[in-house]
Amino acid sequence: MRLIFAGTPAVAVPALAAVAASGHELLAVVTRPDAPAGRGRGLVRSPVGAWADEHGVEVLTPARPREPEFLDRLRELAPDCVPVVAYGALVPPAALEIPRHGWINLHFSLLPAWRGAAPVQHAVLHGDELTGASVFQLEQGLDTGPVYGTLTDEIRPTDTSGDLLERLAHSGAGLLVAVLDAIGAGTARAEPQPADGVSLAPKLTVEDARVRWADPAFAVDRRIRACTPAPGPWTTFRGERVKLGPVTPVASPAGGPELKPGELLVGKSRVLAGTATAPVRLGEVRAAGKRVMPAVDWARGARVAAGEELA
Repeated sequence: MRLIFAGTPAVAVPALAAVAASGHELLAVVTRPDAPAGRGRGLVRSPVGAWADEHGVEVLTPARPREPEFLDRLRELAPDCVPVVAYGALVPPAALEIPRHGWINLHFSLLPAWRGAAPVQHAVLHGDELTGASVFQLEQGLDTGPVYGTLTDEIRPTDTSGDLLERLAHSGAGLLVAVLDAIGAGTARAEPQPADGVSLAPKLTVEDARVRWADPAFAVDRRIRACTPAPGPWTTFRGERVKLGPVTPVASPAGGPELKPGELLVGKSRVLAGTATAPVRLGEVRAAGKRVMPAVDWARGARVAAGEELA
């Protein structure tokens, strides 16, 4: 089939590369416009756009997919199908109607669970044991279209959202190509999503990433892993923001004091922080204006006193 690939961030690149390496013809990519980045705030190409530039593939960057110029170019290219991975903009009906087989989306959850922008983060945050990826027909509703195929992946106890998303990006690329092959062969069948089991996964905010020390240890652990690497888990110490890496729930020290939520206990080889239940051992810490360092080194440099707290 003749394909145009729509996607923007690095997580979409494995699927783009798999589509390009398949037996289908890649005509162009659609990606979000170049955006300011870095200290100089210069315009930077999206990862999908950069990949296409390197491989001599035409790049379309409409500010909005409903722009007449973009729709005209889409009609000129006449794709049979547009596979989508994390494009980042709503596709209007006028664009959905152009390809003979429409637009099909690789979504990183087992639909209808976790419809929305942050399915992997919400799966980790809510303690799901199993997640996966779905390829479905894009329509006007939010991730509501019929599903062509799925795959599953177990969420491991130490998985961050970044770890899980990287796995799903690569396994999902194979699923996407398999669905495209089936559509091209006329053997694909899309099944409507069930009405039960619907959950929503809105984008996590910076405030969502603030650690809530009054939560149980398991919830503190999940929040930190869910927000790693983005939007980035954080807390405050002495009124200043401190970024945290993943933590490890541990048993309370034998004979030691009960730690209040957020209270720190500094040992020779570890730093514990209290929660509503058992404490957690801090991993890496990054104070404002400082490099990332092990929690013990941070505590030593900050001269953490007995009874001081994260908030």
